[in-house]
Amino acid sequence: MTISTRKSVFAGLAAVSVVVALAGCGSAPATSPTSSGAAGGAAESDFKPCMVSDAGGFDDKSFNQLGFEGLTAAADALGVKPVTVQSNSESDFAPNITSLLDQNCKLIVTVGFALASAAGEAAKANPDVEFVSIDDVVDNDFDGKTDADNIKPIVFDTSQAAFLAGYAAASYSTAKKVGTFGGMNFPTVSIFMDGFKQGVEYWNAQKGDSVAVLGWDGTDGVFTGGFDANQDAINAAQGLVDQGVDVLLPVGGPIYQSAASVIRASGREIALVGVDADVYETDPSVADLLLTSIRKGIDVGVEDAVNAAGQGQFDNAPFVGTLENDGVGLAPFHDFESKVSPDLQGELDTITTGIIDGSIPVASYLNK
Repeated sequence: MTISTRKSVFAGLAAVSVVVALAGCGSAPATSPTSSGAAGGAAESDFKPCMVSDAGGFDDKSFNQLGFEGLTAAADALGVKPVTVQSNSESDFAPNITSLLDQNCKLIVTVGFALASAAGEAAKANPDVEFVSIDDVVDNDFDGKTDADNIKPIVFDTSQAAFLAGYAAASYSTAKKVGTFGGMNFPTVSIFMDGFKQGVEYWNAQKGDSVAVLGWDGTDGVFTGGFDANQDAINAAQGLVDQGVDVLLPVGGPIYQSAASVIRASGREIALVGVDADVYETDPSVADLLLTSIRKGIDVGVEDAVNAAGQGQFDNAPFVGTLENDGVGLAPFHDFESKVSPDLQGELDTITTGIIDGSIPVASYLNK
């Protein structure tokens, strides 16, 4: 099954129920490696933590880089040397995992939804090796449960934080048009776009406004076909800028860099919204463009899981990041603090409370 086929099946079948059923099972990772009760100790003598990236590389200033930072932080604390291998395309996933198995890795972290199929097959074939899957529950046979007991899923309901970003974007927009585009139409990409669109719609409903969302209709939209900052990403951003948007949300690792170049070339006041990390901090070259970023706690989740595994305390309970457990969140407005409405932060705080208590529902593939 190809990634694109698996993506469409995943979005509508049993894998969704895995996350819904287990959404309360994982507490938030600690901000330091303590939540598993495994702080500060040395690793078991033969422990070797390893990681396979998705396309985009470990310097993508986004989800691959966050995973890498979590891995290296844990490895430093444990006193071990991690092994990493970078994927450039789908065809690299299985061979890269095999190469890590051949190097006697005891824990393999796979970064991204696209690696789930290869990770699941490898985990079932190697029950003595522990796996951590970022952004997928690894239910390749769609039976409603993770494929193997040696896999720990770490997933994020980023639609909740993206809802806040959409509301903020609508509040900021004077053009009454905001845009979004993604790398590929995976659930872990479109979940940002879904939440963003719902946040704009909530603003419109609350304020009697008519801010339009371009680039995502709730099912399909503008995608570059990959996760590289290339001409395809420039073209996608340019198409939305040409339609007059004044806020732009690119979802897919380094493709935000292409969006930033288009914004600068336009000569217009167009705000950028980052994803995964607080991009203001990870990439100062675009800091002046950033309204905010939609954060995922990938680095902290990986650090916690690797620390636990290194001390013989591997835990396969899924972690689902939400606003309630601080697994997802909205970054500060930074340089835009003086440019947004003085009422905006208070409104976002109220919305956050509503999302957490369920009075403001936010739909995503994790809870449909």
